[in-house]
Amino acid sequence: MKPFQHTIQSEEELLTLTGTPSPLASNKVIPFLDAHCRSFLAKAPFLVLSTSNKEGLCDASPRGDQPGFVHVLDDHHLLIPERPGNRRVDSLRNIISNPYVGLLFIIPGLEETLRINGKARVIADQELLEPMQVQGRVPQLGIAVEVNECFVHCAKAFKRSGLWQPTSWLPKESLPKPAVMLAEHAKFSAEDVANLLHDSYTKRLY
Repeated sequence: MKPFQHTIQSEEELLTLTGTPSPLASNKVIPFLDAHCRSFLAKAPFLVLSTSNKEGLCDASPRGDQPGFVHVLDDHHLLIPERPGNRRVDSLRNIISNPYVGLLFIIPGLEETLRINGKARVIADQELLEPMQVQGRVPQLGIAVEVNECFVHCAKAFKRSGLWQPTSWLPKESLPKPAVMLAEHAKFSAEDVANLLHDSYTKRLY
């Protein structure tokens, strides 16, 4: 048996179910970083970067640092520092293959988010990366994004999930155990994975 019995095959069929967007939703997109977007970016310590390769395989990767870690270069360009990671460089490989990206910026405690879509490239311009140094370490690479669309996304997902409400959070002992998950997936011991994670988190943030 097929797992899905009724898949939507056209935009027309889709819109008969969803209805059309409101005038506010239809007109909220701007093609540049205005003062409001710049202020949002200056306060945002976290974003999700969405990429895909030329085959269409997708990836969504978190990026985080101190508020304002993403630099606005001008009304149409921003720059994200590439901090040390696990060296898989999935996002960077995708950008080289297919430059179109989506960004979701999040400010803790704020339920609305800022979405930015555009065209990215991986850069190594030291004069642009030098001001992004932390603890004396300059990022080797950055992700430069040419902005095509900016818009505010409403708060419904955060309200439904209660994401910023501590009363909705699970007790710590009930949370998933990432070290155990990684150990089983990668065929390592949980103790070795826990030690590797601790070393990476304490010595390789920058």
